[in-house]
Order: sequence, then C-alpha cells, then structure tokens
Amino acid sequence: MECFVYTAQEKRKVMRYLFVCGGSAGHINPAIAIATEMRRSIPESKILFVGADKTLEKKLVPAAGFDLVNIKMSGLRRGVSPRDIVHNTKTVCNLISARKKSTNIIKEFDPDVVVATGGYISYPVVKKAVRLRIPAFILEPNAYPGLAVRMLSNIVENVFVAYKDLESRYKKPERVIYTGTPLRSEFFEKDETSYNSNQNDKPLVLSYWGSLGASKMNEMILELSKLNLSEGKFRHIHAAGVGSGVEEMKKKLKTFGISDTSKTSIEINEYIDDMPSVMKSADLVLSRAGASTIAELTAFGKPAILVPSPNVTENHQEENAKQLQKAGGAIMILEKECTADALFKTISTLLDDKEKLKKMSEAQKALTIPNAASKIVEIIINHCSR
Repeated sequence: MECFVYTAQEKRKVMRYLFVCGGSAGHINPAIAIATEMRRSIPESKILFVGADKTLEKKLVPAAGFDLVNIKMSGLRRGVSPRDIVHNTKTVCNLISARKKSTNIIKEFDPDVVVATGGYISYPVVKKAVRLRIPAFILEPNAYPGLAVRMLSNIVENVFVAYKDLESRYKKPERVIYTGTPLRSEFFEKDETSYNSNQNDKPLVLSYWGSLGASKMNEMILELSKLNLSEGKFRHIHAAGVGSGVEEMKKKLKTFGISDTSKTSIEINEYIDDMPSVMKSADLVLSRAGASTIAELTAFGKPAILVPSPNVTENHQEENAKQLQKAGGAIMILEKECTADALFKTISTLLDDKEKLKKMSEAQKALTIPNAASKIVEIIINHCSR
C-alpha cells in the first residue's frame, strides 16, 4: 500500500480532507469536483483519496492532481448460487482486510474530515472515522441510496443528495441536505466549441451506454441505424464502449448498405474523447441513467431518452430516470420494452416537436445546481469552524 507521510508541522498548519470513492464514474467524478473546490477555497489544505483499487479511479483521481491510495473492496451479491457464495466469501475477507487498512490510512493521514461519495469502499473507511470521532459526510448521487450509504447515513454529520424530496428514504431525514450533484466547473463554463463532423441541416442524436458499452443495446443501435437510413431523419453519433467490437458493428452496417460511416447518417466510435463538445451539439441524447450521465445531461440541458440498465444494484438507474421523467426533461423506456422501432418512433416524434424539445431542455437545466460543489464545501468548512 502506498504511504503518504505528512510532518507534524504540516498537520498543525493545515486542514486535512480524506475523500473516499470508488467503482463508477458516478461516485468518482463528484468526489473530484468537491475536492477541487476545496482546494480552490483552501489552497493550503491537504487532500488524499481512498479508492477501491479499480481502474477508473486509478485513472481519474491522479489525472485531477490528487494523491490516491487503494483498498481492495467488493460488494455483496444477493444470489445463492455457488458463484455468488464464493464472491460473497471474498467480499467478507476483503472487508476484514479493509478495516485494518482503513485504520492505518486514517492514523497516518490524520484527517480532520472524511467525505465519501458512495460505493462499498465508503463503509469501512467512514465507519472507522466515526469511531475515532472524525466528522464524516457522505454524498449519494443516485435517487435511491446504495447499501453503503444506507448503512452509514445515520452516523455521518450530513447526507448530501442529488434530488429534492428524498428525506424519507433515510433513517434520519433531518441530516439530509439537497445540494444537487457536484460537477467540475468546465461543465458550466461557456464554450462555443461544437462538434462539426458530418454537419448538415439534420438534427443530431448522440447515443452511448456507458464507457464499457452494452452488447444488447449496441445491437439495437444497428437496427435503429437501418431504420434511419431509409428515413434519413437525423445524424447519429454513437459511442459503443471500450472493447465492444466497433469494427464488427461497422461490418454489420455494411449489410444495410452503410459502407462508410463517416459519409452517412451514423458515426460509430469506441469512445468519444471530446464528449462535452459533442453533447453540446446534440439535439437529443440516448443513454443509460447512471448518476454521472444524469448530472451531465442536466448540466448541458439536453433532452434525453433514458434506457436504465437493469443490471445494477437496487435498480437505482430506473429511480434516477424517474426523477428526470417526472421533471419533464427525459422519457424513460425500460430495456425489456425497448425495441429499435420504439426508439425510432420516439426519436422521430421528439425531433419533429421543437417546442417539446425546448421544454425538455429547460426542465433538465432546472434540475442542475451549478454551485453544488461550493455549497457542500461551505457546509463542511462551517462545521469544522464550530
């Protein structure tokens, strides 16, 4: 395990903040946004991240300029198959090891505050911090709280939530504060840059199903492209996901008469490097309903058709999608009811109704809170100054 040593003199002079996150971008990016705002507000503060030894935090956290230590941690499965039992046995072993490592990290870094953003790694670190009487805060970026957040919500100082009127989902509703989901400042900066590839007068549809993609939904995109080829309703940019077989998808498109995606109505990529400029240019977005995706859609005010992943814990993506649908910013289609025909019909109907798209965009923007990170930082700092 990496060891970060801070001198006694440094510890006396500065405040130290321990951030805990891991697993998905929906947990990691909000933590980075809060930490970045904390560093902006108090430049001399010391910040250390604890991750769950996953690839994503190993990439994102150091890239944002923060130190990172990792504790191997996994979640529980509710099944009773031999495979589930083996997995849960490993999880228990990981938890036992994580408790010891959490103790070592906390004693070495000696934080004044712990800030967690969900994920299973939050549990052992926050639990130990509270036992040592270190103030702890937790953010839940999803509409339905995950297991770790539910288990910790009654012992932390505050729970920050992404949506209004969620207090009843927590044991101690008086500790719940609606802040919105923190996003990095660049999501709110005015930038006229737009995606110009294959531009024409047709509206632009952007679709993606997460960084790793989803094979079933990628197949549906191929069928959707076939329908759009004959109708020519819209331009389409699709991110299939890392390791999703983009070349194989392009070969299948050739059977529909689409031989060169750069010259036709659809462009397929494995990953979109400049997602902000593409999203800003899109008239409509098709996506899953993870916390990070939801936050970006609302920040950009993009009308969306959401197909929640059915393969997530507590079905939290459907809960997220319901929040946007209730507000009027998105239309939700469950995966079991989602067909290429249904998607094409919904897309066509929306693109033909400019007033509807405008109202959806306004509804999305109304859900975002540009100063969410600074609001959270203010609450934490005020608590420390008591």
